[in-house]
Amino acid sequence: MACWNVIDHTELGASAASYNPTSIPSSYDHLYLIASVRSDDSGTYYDLGNLEFNGDTGSNYSYQTFYTHTDNTLTAASSASETTVGYLMFNGPSTLADTFGTFEMWIPNYTKDDAWRQVLIQSTVPNNDSTNTRWALSSVCGLWKNASAAIDEIKLQPNSTDQFVQYSSFTLYGINGAG
Repeated sequence: MACWNVIDHTELGASAASYNPTSIPSSYDHLYLIASVRSDDSGTYYDLGNLEFNGDTGSNYSYQTFYTHTDNTLTAASSASETTVGYLMFNGPSTLADTFGTFEMWIPNYTKDDAWRQVLIQSTVPNNDSTNTRWALSSVCGLWKNASAAIDEIKLQPNSTDQFVQYSSFTLYGINGAG
């Protein structure tokens, strides 16, 4: 049976440029992050965001994504050499004021020392109104091309100078015994 342990829970009391837990212990098999988020990207229904590990800002990330938004068209994107894992989606300020999006991220085998680090991400941008063009969904598969360092820091942020708004919340779990 899997054992889930809360490593960090943060609810923002004010806007913040990122969610950035550090000193993540290496005593778990896997990591899981769930968040309820919204950004302040002006005039948009959704905002794109980025993910990096251990402060690595080199071109050491790759990703593949499928996403849909605004016009019901499924779109694919990929990159083999990026400075972050991209195409993460968060609610923007043009969605209803009380609506936060959901964000889930699995990082299996985050301490394994002979393989690149994998990450699986799903995000939803609900809007709770009848306008078809005010929502988004995304699935992202990413790699951090580092086979020697355990993940001990996660940085999740909206694009550019955008910020997560007050009451966005993040819970990071360490999981043992899950397959």
